[in-house]
Amino acid sequence: MLVVVLLFFVIREHWEHLAGRWIYLLLLLCPLMHLFGHGEHGRHGNLGGSND
Repeated sequence: MLVVVLLFFVIREHWEHLAGRWIYLLLLLCPLMHLFGHGEHGRHGNLGGSND
C-alpha cells in the first residue's frame, strides 16, 4: 500500500514530464510483461502437458 501511495504522489508531481513520454513508458513495460506474464508457460519439465 505504501508503494501505491508513493507512486501516486510521484506521478502527480511529475505528470507534465510523463505525459509527453507515455509511449516510451509503455514500451518499457513490454519486457516486464514478457518476463512476468507467461506464468508456467515455457518452464522446464512437464513438456507433455500431462500431470502424471
